[in-house]
Amino acid sequence: MIRFLLRPFSAVALALAVFTSPVAAQGAVCGVRDHIVERLESKYGETLRAGGVTTAGGHLVEVYASEDTGTWTVTYTRPTGEMCLAFSGDGFEDVPAADPEGDKL
Repeated sequence: MIRFLLRPFSAVALALAVFTSPVAAQGAVCGVRDHIVERLESKYGETLRAGGVTTAGGHLVEVYASEDTGTWTVTYTRPTGEMCLAFSGDGFEDVPAADPEGDKL
């Protein structure tokens, strides 16, 4: 009986271990999306450069960067609308797009 009850808890623990990001484990900085975007733009001069939606969980992942300073920030927005900072750094470099044959445009 105890083994039967522990099985669901083991599955939940495994799911949390696999799907919890390192940032979430460290207490990610999250807040109102509009406020965070405004702060990235006003304080760091970063603007939206790329984005997409994850297939698992439906999170909006975005990259903000500044060509002037080279700083960049990766964010994710939960389906609830809450935005969190995932990673940030410097040395941002815009990579030219490639055509289908792999030649740079």
